Amino acid sequence: MSKPDKPSQSRRKFIRNSAIAGTAATVGPWVVSPKVLASSGEVNVTMWTDYIPAPVIEDFNAKTGIQVNYKELGSNEELINQMKATKGAGVDLCSPTNNRSGQWVALDLLQPFDYGRINNLGNVNPAMLKVGDMEWNFGGKGSHWLPFIWGTEAIGWRTDMYSPPGGTPSYGNIWDKEVEGKTMIRPHSGMLGAGLYMETIGELEPGDVWKAYSSEEAMRPIWQKITDFCTSRKSQIKLFWNDTDSQKNGFLNDGVVVGQTWDGPVLAMKSAGEPVTYQAPKEGAMAWVDSIAMSAAAANVDQAYALIDYVFQPEVAGKSINIHGYNSAILGADKYTDDNYKKNFAEAYPGDALANLNPWPAEPQWYADVRTEFRNKFVNA
Repeated sequence: MSKPDKPSQSRRKFIRNSAIAGTAATVGPWVVSPKVLASSGEVNVTMWTDYIPAPVIEDFNAKTGIQVNYKELGSNEELINQMKATKGAGVDLCSPTNNRSGQWVALDLLQPFDYGRINNLGNVNPAMLKVGDMEWNFGGKGSHWLPFIWGTEAIGWRTDMYSPPGGTPSYGNIWDKEVEGKTMIRPHSGMLGAGLYMETIGELEPGDVWKAYSSEEAMRPIWQKITDFCTSRKSQIKLFWNDTDSQKNGFLNDGVVVGQTWDGPVLAMKSAGEPVTYQAPKEGAMAWVDSIAMSAAAANVDQAYALIDYVFQPEVAGKSINIHGYNSAILGADKYTDDNYKKNFAEAYPGDALANLNPWPAEPQWYADVRTEFRNKFVNA
């Protein structure tokens, strides 16, 4: 059977555009309103590790007097559960991933942005910004989501201990007997990667992984096959990771030689001189965009907008990239990145890798629930 189009090819375009875009006219200089300076105060941020790095927070505080209380986030599920438990209280800004809009729309835990209060909005990749306008415009009240950081999940490995057979990595590397007991994955996304590999070896039909997003009826038999495949090979897995630190520790301290990982942690280690690398596999790297979103219960709205404007400056975004290793939705940020970032990016996405990205489709709640069911069967097997 012919392979159907992957869901939402427009997502592929906006992520690719971010990678190859030139610079936009920078809005600026950055100015803090007298109202914010007079109020000073604080802003409470729940976001992924190093998305706003410590040096950036320190500089923002020095310029504004605003204290940034930064809580690191481990997963989208963790964020949703935290926000539901407190009804958003204690959080001003958070960072849901682009494909999770279907899980937020009915929660009423976020508030729409007032674009007129974001002076540097013109620096944001417009194709990515459109995702918020279309997919996070809850109740027609405006976007509840601003693009901030984008990245991928693909294959990382210890260069002193492993080399992908044939030179080009594959999601199948995780399941190669040669590295039994020496691999790591995040369970649910590792299973999706296994599914993409299974399509190439005839254990799934081409396009089945994306077909599973169409309905629960379509999903269940596909994910049963993926679960059976992974469960029968569970001895391959040394570590199930869930956040940045567990990925780094897997390679540095836990005996992992190859894993399905995020780009940021591995490339940050690579820049620091560790013997690791990261590359899009032949099946295509899985791409995502993380955001800045404002809690409906935000208590420090003026300070939150001041922080957004600050991090939407290309120079600030570029300096942040050098620390966290991901990519920015801010046009012109690449002008302020170091040579390590540029080299790492080129090596991670060689040839047509950017054109072959797999943007994660939007996930309705039923899909997340069924995936969790199969994920738990695998992890607990």
